[in-house]
Amino acid sequence: MHIIDVNSQILKENSRIAEENRKLFDEKGLYVVNIMSAPGAGKTSVLEATIKKIKDDYKISVIEGDLQTSIDADRIGALNISSYQIVTGTVCHLDARMIHNALHEFQQDGNDILFIENVGNLVCPADFELGEKLKVMVFSIVEGAEKPKKYPVMFHAVDVVLLNKIDLAPYSDIDIELLKKNVLEINPTATIFPVSCSTGEGIEEWVNWFKKKVNEDKNRNK
Repeated sequence: MHIIDVNSQILKENSRIAEENRKLFDEKGLYVVNIMSAPGAGKTSVLEATIKKIKDDYKISVIEGDLQTSIDADRIGALNISSYQIVTGTVCHLDARMIHNALHEFQQDGNDILFIENVGNLVCPADFELGEKLKVMVFSIVEGAEKPKKYPVMFHAVDVVLLNKIDLAPYSDIDIELLKKNVLEINPTATIFPVSCSTGEGIEEWVNWFKKKVNEDKNRNK
């Protein structure tokens, strides 16, 4: 009997297409950021706050992934940013083929940064490469300090963890230092920024780091 590992084949094919995407992004000089989180953690709010800070310095576009509706894409469009909606239906993540297909309709010539806001899910998106340069996780602190240990795959996969909604710390009995410790136990190389989109705390630090990272990586690839 020959047993076929279907999941392994799916991920292998996804990785192949992701590499095609990566080559295309490099050819266009496009810096691609995959933003992931659980539902309600604040991905779109973080994206809005980031775009407002950098849109005078870079030409930006956004691909939005969601199970239903164009609510998030409409929010991004209100910032006069070009956006494209992928409605996944019952699929709990974006994959490389979805992004590849979207690029046929959503041209990126002349853009500097493409943000991809993934479907809200704390598990599935971590397994599917998209061809991105940077993986960012938005984590709402009220989800609990234990979550990095309970959902290690996502935390291990990302480059940056934005601990969002820190303004709620006094009301949620969350130990932010313990949360940071748990993140670093899972991913010792993760860069962590505590932020609040409501008060603006930490956003400047995150944006300054991000701009420096984009510029360094772009110069390195020249």
